[in-house]
Amino acid sequence: MGERGTSHSVTVEVNGEKVSRIVAARQLLVHFLRDTLGLTGTHIGCDTGNCGACSVIVDGKLVKSCMILAPQVDGSTIETVESLAQDGALSPLQESFHEHHGLQCGYCTPGMLMSATYLLRQNPEPTDEEIRRGIRGNVCRCTGYVNIVEAIREASRGQATGRRSAHAAAGEEV
Repeated sequence: MGERGTSHSVTVEVNGEKVSRIVAARQLLVHFLRDTLGLTGTHIGCDTGNCGACSVIVDGKLVKSCMILAPQVDGSTIETVESLAQDGALSPLQESFHEHHGLQCGYCTPGMLMSATYLLRQNPEPTDEEIRRGIRGNVCRCTGYVNIVEAIREASRGQATGRRSAHAAAGEEV
């Protein structure tokens, strides 16, 4: 990294924490997260953007972290699978994956959870077809997707119910 232009300073907010590091100009975001920051929940699958195991949310958009360079996200807000659990408790989506056996080997699960998180933010009550479309960029070789779709569907029902009751308690219509 001694040559001019081969390293960059990167400052990002990752899972609510601001971090700054000097990185190689060609370091992929997935390696920045895993190797530089030690956030190993984001998995490296295909390195070609096909499998979705490395999916994270950057500035509110779902991205495959093996397809973007770390310097490109300078100034961004990044969410990884580590952001889903709060205070040691699994998120409703993670609980639903567990309850509905939406994982087997678990390799695709972090990317699948991030894709589902993004989907549910965009569409809190998706149909099964919309769920399948929402996770189409993620490859799972173990489950056949049936349990994953069921887990996302059930999580959406739980989120929608919580949202309705919060609005109803405030006297708002949904």
